[in-house]
Amino acid sequence: MRVAGFGFTTSAGLASLQAALSRAGVAVDAVATIAGKATGLAPLANALGLPLIAVSPTDLAAHERAGSARVSGLYGTGSVAESAALAAAGQGARLVVGRITSPDGQAVVAIAEGQGP
Repeated sequence: MRVAGFGFTTSAGLASLQAALSRAGVAVDAVATIAGKATGLAPLANALGLPLIAVSPTDLAAHERAGSARVSGLYGTGSVAESAALAAAGQGARLVVGRITSPDGQAVVAIAEGQGP
């Protein structure tokens, strides 16, 4: 199972999310982000016809990644995108695409592959 994990600002729209995913250049089976931001990712999931996985803060922190100190202070990991992708991809998950930012800087995506939930 391949999962696109997203981190994004509250002002990120569908175009920002699509642009980040397009830059990754990899087909995915689901999209994921931290539970508190899942409604912001729903338009992309709907547009792509993919499941949306809302990752709990505990599961996100269990896959802590290096990155932004500010993001780490807010979410317990330096990269919401990478941590969400790894947590949602399930057992044996590994990153296949590291953080990629949308051209407008509003969204970040990372892709992980694993055995699924």
